[in-house]
Amino acid sequence: MIKKSHGIGQEYKGNIYSYRFGKNLTIEDGVRIFHPENIIIGDNVYIGHDTILYGYHDSVLFIGDDVWIGPQCYFHSAGNITIESQVGIGPSVKILTSYHDYNKYPIQLNPLIFKKVMIGYGSDIGMGSVILPGVNIGKGSQIGAGSVVTKDVISHSVVTGNPAKYIKGVK
Repeated sequence: MIKKSHGIGQEYKGNIYSYRFGKNLTIEDGVRIFHPENIIIGDNVYIGHDTILYGYHDSVLFIGDDVWIGPQCYFHSAGNITIESQVGIGPSVKILTSYHDYNKYPIQLNPLIFKKVMIGYGSDIGMGSVILPGVNIGKGSQIGAGSVVTKDVISHSVVTGNPAKYIKGVK
């Protein structure tokens, strides 16, 4: 059985200003944006090549001011994503906000569970990290490259690994 496609997204090279996108926005080639009507982007934001911003039909993907998003990232905002200002996100970072419940087999027939992800002001997410549904990353935190973040991260801390574990606090 062939299911209906979610579409190819829109590759933005032209007029993006009909949406809630701020000033001085740089969107590199190959960026795909799904449901741009549910995406809010602040001022002075950079979005690297081949990134996918998957806005969802009934949720919001919010990106604050002065955010840098590296190439080949994937943000799926079914459960809402908030990225506060002054955040750096390395290449190939994945942010997920939904998963299937595990009540029956096959798993994909179970309902989706939606949980918001929040990345606090001034944080930095290292290359290749994965942020799982429901995670809150406190302000000024560093996520080490390649980490899988399964739990909340307190403000001003460094976490790394799979699963990510607290290493130290930062000032």
